[in-house]
Amino acid sequence: MARPIWTGTLSFGLLNVPVSLMTGERRVDLHFRMLDARDNKPIRYERVNADTGAEVPWKDIVKAFEYDKGSYVVLEPEDIKSAAPESHESIDIESFVERDALSPQYFEKPYYLVPGKKAEKGYVLLRETLKKTGRVGIGRVVIRTREYLCAVLPQDDALLLNLLRYPQELVSADEYAFPSGGLASFRISKAEMDMAAQLIESMSAQWKPDQFKDEFRARLTKVIEKRMKSKGVVKPVEEPETPEDATTNVVDFMALLKKSIQTEKRTPARKSAPAAPRKTAAKRVAKKPAAKTSSARKTARRAG
Repeated sequence: MARPIWTGTLSFGLLNVPVSLMTGERRVDLHFRMLDARDNKPIRYERVNADTGAEVPWKDIVKAFEYDKGSYVVLEPEDIKSAAPESHESIDIESFVERDALSPQYFEKPYYLVPGKKAEKGYVLLRETLKKTGRVGIGRVVIRTREYLCAVLPQDDALLLNLLRYPQELVSADEYAFPSGGLASFRISKAEMDMAAQLIESMSAQWKPDQFKDEFRARLTKVIEKRMKSKGVVKPVEEPETPEDATTNVVDFMALLKKSIQTEKRTPARKSAPAAPRKTAAKRVAKKPAAKTSSARKTARRAG
């Protein structure tokens, strides 16, 4: 059984539903190793100093931001920790929006929200209410050390959590040229439109994703199997079962819902606040000669 990526609560208003975050995708890419053709031994990539060529141990590697070509500001662990989000154990829904309001390009990665033990009532309540109202919950979740924008939406018996891209991560359509204007501008006749519509209608079908396969992967797999000949395969290691989630107390959902509405209380959107002064290690600024800019930048990026 797959292990949860994250375990916590799904919060909306005053209601909290214990859930586990389970992956909603499966990577099926074929991965290759680089070998030395002379003896078929794996090639190892080392962290080396761009100037001396000497290998650099992990303890001597620091993270830095390149603010100008060849110029870096070194960040201490305390600096990065000070910017880390505080909450790691809840998915805080901040608002509910129309499902059609989310454009496809915002969706990045799907997960399943699995209810904890004895948390089914709150789970079903949110799922069915979202279906009835046609809404999607917008909130934030912290996975490992990074905070993500996310959408919670129903699908059959499940609640999906889909990580969303922030607006600044998307390229505006204004940066590209698209044909604008009516049909007459491109001399498209009514007969051509009718014929195109007829063609689309003749090719229309119900969406059945199981009909589509990764043909390249299938063909490449056959090539690999031929190369393997009679060497056999390695049996996958079975993972231990995931322990059951902690039990929850019986909750008066009606009282919490009424109180949430009366007080208009919900998880508010987080606002930027001036950070309290704290003592951190001084930033170190280092500049490299222009001739070494490219290699120095690659070294910093590997460290990140």
